[in-house]
Amino acid sequence: MSHKHVDPDTLLLKMPSLRAVKAFVAAAKYESFTRAAEALCVSQAAISRQIRELEEYLNAPLFIRVGRAVELTPAGAVFFDASQISFVNIAQAAERIRNAPVDKHVLTISCSPAFSALWLSNHIQDFRSKNPDIELNLITTQNFHAREPGVEPDIVVSKFVNVGEGYKVYPLCHDIIYPVCSPEYLDRHPDITTLEGLRSAELLDLSPYGRSGVAEHVDWSVWLAFQNIDIDERDPQSPPIFHANDYNLITNMVLSHQGVALGWNHLVAHMVETGRMVKPVKEQVTLRNSLHYLACREDTVAKDACARVRDWIMTKFSAWKVQARNG
Repeated sequence: MSHKHVDPDTLLLKMPSLRAVKAFVAAAKYESFTRAAEALCVSQAAISRQIRELEEYLNAPLFIRVGRAVELTPAGAVFFDASQISFVNIAQAAERIRNAPVDKHVLTISCSPAFSALWLSNHIQDFRSKNPDIELNLITTQNFHAREPGVEPDIVVSKFVNVGEGYKVYPLCHDIIYPVCSPEYLDRHPDITTLEGLRSAELLDLSPYGRSGVAEHVDWSVWLAFQNIDIDERDPQSPPIFHANDYNLITNMVLSHQGVALGWNHLVAHMVETGRMVKPVKEQVTLRNSLHYLACREDTVAKDACARVRDWIMTKFSAWKVQARNG
């Protein structure tokens, strides 16, 4: 078997000694070579030697002496910020690996920030109270095809039918989209009960930036076009449309009486049911060509726990669809 020649790794070769950096971080943290030596269980001479080597390598002084204490120079402050973050990341990763329970699987759920904040937060207590033996880890993302190394979700709720190998996919629901505002906003603006009046209201619009694949781009222009209303024919005195790619922000603006937004039914239905939001018009748009999906890993050691989360979410959506049909 032939080995390919590996060129010198300039990044790793140019790195200073990690032992010296550790001595430096301790001295900077405790503002004392003596206390740094105590914290690292080495002699003060060892700390001094490591820091002197580091200063020679960097060709810059890192500390100035102030009485018995030491303070960072400007160069030292720059190096401390970078070193501290790197050491924290290394320490936390090592701790996670060392303490990974052998007999216990932490179930990872991945979904969008909006689904997490508006659906999951509203229901998760029910699951946790009924399944105290399952430890959950939630990771939100707007990009379901780019995962951090080591992150392999057991359950993925998204608009994608394919989130990778080893998953079985189940349809959850279509998007049903309708205008929503607070009862107070409706009281102050009774003219928004018509589509023409709605068009000229304070519209809060979901923009597509950074949300590719999370949902089809249905904004006010598209939604009104479904109703044969041209958004460009707004009253010239209308307030400017507000755009944001953060649906949680838009929802909070609705709840604080700042305007009218488009509500995705599976995210806002509970707020409509409790009266925190109202529908100023009866019209709605159903996107029949796309679905939300639940993807469940089949090759996981926690197959039973995974199935329980899957069944719980799907049962909630089934009950919600029955209510929607009857309502």
